[in-house]
Amino acid sequence: MPQRVRIKWLSGLLLGLAVNGAWAQQPAIPTDANGLSLKQAFEVAWARQPEALSLTTQQEAAEARRDNADSWLVEPPALQVAGKTDQFDSDRGSREYEIGIAVPIWLPGERSTTAGLATAEMNATASRARAAQLRTAAAVRTAYWGWQRARIGETLAREGFANARELAADVARRVKAGDLARADQHQADGAQATAEAAVAEAESALADAAQQLRTLTGIGPERFTGGLPTPEPVPGAATPTEILETAHPAVAELRDRVDVARRTMTLASVQGRTNPELSVATTRERGASGEPWAQTITVGLRIPFGSNSRSRSRVASASAQAIEAEAQLQIERERLLAEMDMARVRVESTRQQVAAAERRTQLAQAARGFFQKAFRLGEADLPTRLRIEFEATEAERQLARARIDLAAAISAQRQALGLLPE
Repeated sequence: MPQRVRIKWLSGLLLGLAVNGAWAQQPAIPTDANGLSLKQAFEVAWARQPEALSLTTQQEAAEARRDNADSWLVEPPALQVAGKTDQFDSDRGSREYEIGIAVPIWLPGERSTTAGLATAEMNATASRARAAQLRTAAAVRTAYWGWQRARIGETLAREGFANARELAADVARRVKAGDLARADQHQADGAQATAEAAVAEAESALADAAQQLRTLTGIGPERFTGGLPTPEPVPGAATPTEILETAHPAVAELRDRVDVARRTMTLASVQGRTNPELSVATTRERGASGEPWAQTITVGLRIPFGSNSRSRSRVASASAQAIEAEAQLQIERERLLAEMDMARVRVESTRQQVAAAERRTQLAQAARGFFQKAFRLGEADLPTRLRIEFEATEAERQLARARIDLAAAISAQRQALGLLPE
């Protein structure tokens, strides 16, 4: 067999030896021992997001708008104070003092429409926060499972390098004793160098994945150490259409945007002119010095004329926003339905890959045991044993990777369904 092929077999063997333990033997991915879970990573990342930091203030602003709509007055009343005198003219002692209050009042239908808009804005604030949480969850899930893959790859590479050194030392002793040829020593040394290069490559990939996770959470990768990750719970059996219409944050956000835009359009059509103003004033006056003071009460109503161009502009702007939000809602529904279907197919496909990898691992381990015994008895040569070892360890490594991929696929399916990490 060519030397290059034998080195490839041996390097693959050494890099895959690490999965001969828990990663290859456990039927499911075990629970984290100490490190932060996916849910904890999401919670830390969400707490750092601008939407989370400003959520309380946004809710207070929406509640203040709702409270204002519940008021009987459009705006606070205004105090009017006026005085008139002839002191700088004839100075006959003529005096007049007026004090009153001007109260803006609602237009017909404006109060109820404003209250409906304020309620819609409160709902939109809440749904916008949930949609922002879902977007943060998508980024955390991608970074978290990418880091898990890189962590396993780095661990495999390190243990493979340790096994490479051990095997190279064992081959050197057997060459010295005359049991193996010098070419076998060269193969072992080459495999050790290959394993060392694989460690450097795996460390670089792990550092990159850890940096992406640190960017989201602000936590170094040492806080995430522990056992292998626990997959998220498998989603329930609700249909995609039911989820879109009842629970999906992305759809709820757009639906609330549509509601706000429609109510804004309705309010703009109602507010065709400035609010009327009711005023009540009392006047105290006298015509000249020595005359008695007289007091009167004045009740007035100020009704501004409407502006058709101003009203049309506001209605048209709100209508454009409503049309845009409705179009986005339709597109988002179609996209999410396709994403849900793809995520479901991906989970089923990955389950089949895990089952196939488990069967392959069982067969490869059985063949490994047989050829190990044959090699010790001198009935199999070193290249054959290396090939069998390479196939067995490659199967184990594929199984470990498939289990991580299944956990990531379930996480992606939950993301498509609008569910946060658990």
